[in-house]
Amino acid sequence: MSDTSAESGDQYYDEEGVADAVRDIAEVPAVEVITTTAVHLMSAAAVKVGLADDPERQTDLDEARKLIDALAGLVTASAQHIGDQHARSLRDGLRSLQLAFREASTIPDEIGKGPGEKYTGPVS
Repeated sequence: MSDTSAESGDQYYDEEGVADAVRDIAEVPAVEVITTTAVHLMSAAAVKVGLADDPERQTDLDEARKLIDALAGLVTASAQHIGDQHARSLRDGLRSLQLAFREASTIPDEIGKGPGEKYTGPVS
């Protein structure tokens, strides 16, 4: 097999894999995509705020702020679409992260100015 046909073959398999992924995601309900995304944001924020195995090395409050802001925006915007049961759990997790961020900060933000609070309102 020549290099040209190998490259063409690899490209074919890559396109086939993308097509399979698109078909798979088409079958996933929006609620599942939203909650899965929120859980990923929540997990990453928890690590960055220092709630993981190695807080000395993993804490990065600047990164945590970005993740919490994104999570707050997603939860706030999608709450009416995902149902009360899902939204309540996500809001509880978000609030816990916001409080953990405030506790981890050496100079805490003013009430209402912390990560995600422009979407959720003040957290205390």
